[in-house]
Amino acid sequence: MEVSTTALEGVLIIEPQVHGDSRGFFMESWRREAYLAAGIPDMVQSNYSRSGRGVLRGLHFQYPEPQGKLVSVLQGTIWDVAVDIRAGSPGFGQWTATELSGENHRQFYVPEGFAHGFCVTSDYALVHYMCSRQFNADYDAAVAWDDPAIGIEWPLLPASVSERDRGAPPLSEWPADKLPPYRS
Repeated sequence: MEVSTTALEGVLIIEPQVHGDSRGFFMESWRREAYLAAGIPDMVQSNYSRSGRGVLRGLHFQYPEPQGKLVSVLQGTIWDVAVDIRAGSPGFGQWTATELSGENHRQFYVPEGFAHGFCVTSDYALVHYMCSRQFNADYDAAVAWDDPAIGIEWPLLPASVSERDRGAPPLSEWPADKLPPYRS
């Protein structure tokens, strides 16, 4: 696999090796030793979601039990976004994104301390993500997907956003003690 860094510390793009022929393809989507060597921690939970074109999910995070996420798309295409929300981080409030699709097989690693969200740009998308911690509804939180101070350049205006995500506060309204701390 090929691992690329992004403008945000710890956020990675992984290009797995894909072996294809006339029958289709094969690829490893997770091998513990290789991912640990790349700086990606063990994963303890695996999730899927299916969404239609224009569905926007996020920007979600969990604290004080933050989750790292290894995201991939099995079918369709999404614009996947990570936002640094670590209190005291030099990258606080900055974002990075990549296109994930069932065709490019790319994976996006969003470490603990980052908010995560995506927008479906194909007719639908089947998204798979592995998490470094189990989901805990008591610590589930969100930042406004359209926070002007963050300024994410979404590829299309969302057609569908959950009530919860529409009501999420901007990052500036989150007190530092309710956000993951930056650890250099």
